[in-house]
Amino acid sequence: MGKKKTDRRLADNEAMARAKMIRISPQKLNLVAASIRGKSASAAVAELAFSKRRVAKDVKAILESAIANAENNHQLDVDNLFVAEASVGRAMVMKRWKARARGRVGKILKPWSNMRIILREREETA
Repeated sequence: MGKKKTDRRLADNEAMARAKMIRISPQKLNLVAASIRGKSASAAVAELAFSKRRVAKDVKAILESAIANAENNHQLDVDNLFVAEASVGRAMVMKRWKARARGRVGKILKPWSNMRIILREREETA
């Protein structure tokens, strides 16, 4: 018996990779995601390789995973891929505190993020 097969949420010319619990705030991660949106996959990898931001290394790993998914799981042409979506979401927030003067407390928030990259294959124009 078992469960019935669910339909694929993405189109046939799309591939996705997702990372959860990245240790950076969503606002900072979205700056890196915005820099690769709409670019070809190879240009996005090159930009992330030379980016000065710490999280660029993690985003590059997610992007390379999406490229590998497209090539191996969905038989898409790697040369025609571009970043269709790079969305960032909020995960948990660790709450810490620091002792301040006169018995007060300073709140410290340590946010975590989720990220999803969707690659799409460009249609060849002849």
